[in-house]
Amino acid sequence: MYEKETFEIVKMNSKLKQVFTIIPLFGILIFVLLYIVATLYYPGGSQTDMHSIDFNWINNYWCNLLSENSMNGQPNPALPIAVTATIVLCLSLAIFWYNFPKRVGFEKFARLAIQFSVAISMLLGILVFTGLQDSLITAAILIGTIPLMGTFIALFKLKWRGLFWFGIFNIVLIVVNNILYFGLDIKFYLPIVQKITFLLFLLWISLIDISLNKWELKRQAVEACSKSE
Repeated sequence: MYEKETFEIVKMNSKLKQVFTIIPLFGILIFVLLYIVATLYYPGGSQTDMHSIDFNWINNYWCNLLSENSMNGQPNPALPIAVTATIVLCLSLAIFWYNFPKRVGFEKFARLAIQFSVAISMLLGILVFTGLQDSLITAAILIGTIPLMGTFIALFKLKWRGLFWFGIFNIVLIVVNNILYFGLDIKFYLPIVQKITFLLFLLWISLIDISLNKWELKRQAVEACSKSE
């Protein structure tokens, strides 16, 4: 009787763990949906036309949705939706990188370094709507290099070459974003490149999470077969 209850508890904990590991996927999906909804409420105004109407996917930035007033001067009803989306995304990424170092077997010091840096980085990311967005985003990116480096190390050790090089491509896109940001003559292209970079980065994280779940299930199946022999 005791062994049966213990088995049920272990089974329940395993299911809860599996649910917890897919939360980032649902969080990213919710963020994308809220992003789209927020654009529908944005009054208008962009970098090319301050008096335009509605959100322009080519000329508007994500941060435009996080402003109290839109660029055409009207109050921005998209703000609370965009803030909610940002919080959901930051929490989802925090959960992903909280689990990641444990799932891939990092030692305690590396695991804590990644988890602590992610907590700080995501907190700064949540505060981007406070009016200090440039400074906060820069600080978040700098601190976020720690979990990114850990992710690349893990992908290399796991020999997941496709995801490794996809991540490198994302880094290249981030560099391109910075080049466009500081190049006044070519900054016109930044909003669309920014959206593509953001989408591909979230896709990268989602694919890593899915691959980790498959890898863990396969490992558990192998362990179960070994114990039964």
